[in-house]
Amino acid sequence: MGRAIDVRGLRKRYGSFDAVDGVDLAVETGEILALLGPNGAGKTTTVEICEGYRSRDAGDVSVLGIDPANADRAWRERVGVVLQTSGFTEEQTVRETVTHFASLYRHPRDVDTLLDAVGLTEQANTRARKLSGGQQRRLDVAIGVVGQPELLFLDEPTTGFDPEARRHFWDLIRRLRDDGTTILLTTHYLEEAEALADRLAVIVRGQVVADSTPSTLGGRDSAAAIVRWLDHDGPHEIRTDTPTHVVAELSSRLGGEAAELTVSRPTLEDVYLRLIGATS
Repeated sequence: MGRAIDVRGLRKRYGSFDAVDGVDLAVETGEILALLGPNGAGKTTTVEICEGYRSRDAGDVSVLGIDPANADRAWRERVGVVLQTSGFTEEQTVRETVTHFASLYRHPRDVDTLLDAVGLTEQANTRARKLSGGQQRRLDVAIGVVGQPELLFLDEPTTGFDPEARRHFWDLIRRLRDDGTTILLTTHYLEEAEALADRLAVIVRGQVVADSTPSTLGGRDSAAAIVRWLDHDGPHEIRTDTPTHVVAELSSRLGGEAAELTVSRPTLEDVYLRLIGATS
């Protein structure tokens, strides 16, 4: 399968500011990688270089086996991009919009099949300006994948969504991955990253400070657990590497159930905030 994206020593400077300062990043074929980081960390610059929309000052970049700086039309047909801002004409209907973009590719998806896949069949004859925010984002994705890309870049895809719309959109992204599309996702929603991504990379001040699965990022899986419970002396809390032993001891000592017992390890948010705080 190999790597869809392979970035080594990537650098980009604006004046005296290092926007990207030696980034190493890999995205395996068929996976979803979420790129996380605070505003101004270098996420957008890194992604735009991978998309072929921005030049670099140093480093090696291979996307689908090609340097994006030298990419041709054949390469661009293999790559889909969904930006934060919509790229369609609001007065066209949904079907007209997707049909127009399909005409730009030699081997596009069938328009009606695609509309069904993104959940827009009922809105096919609706003008784009009349769509809800979630429906417009689905149209963005339809435009991004109409050319049957092997690799899809998604930039903050669910900003402004309500919880129900966000989860419907996640189902769509999972279906695209299951169909074999490799996805590089940027998002500020940690819940979204944890729900969708096979791996997470955290970038701060132009450098990748962590790259792992959601469950192991920053040593999350091996961090000490916190056991909390309540008894006649009030609330208690123990930080331990052996939570099962602590719970068993509590059960024995208290003669059964421990009131309000919880066992927790650091959340993804806990780990993320520590990672970006340690380098801020």
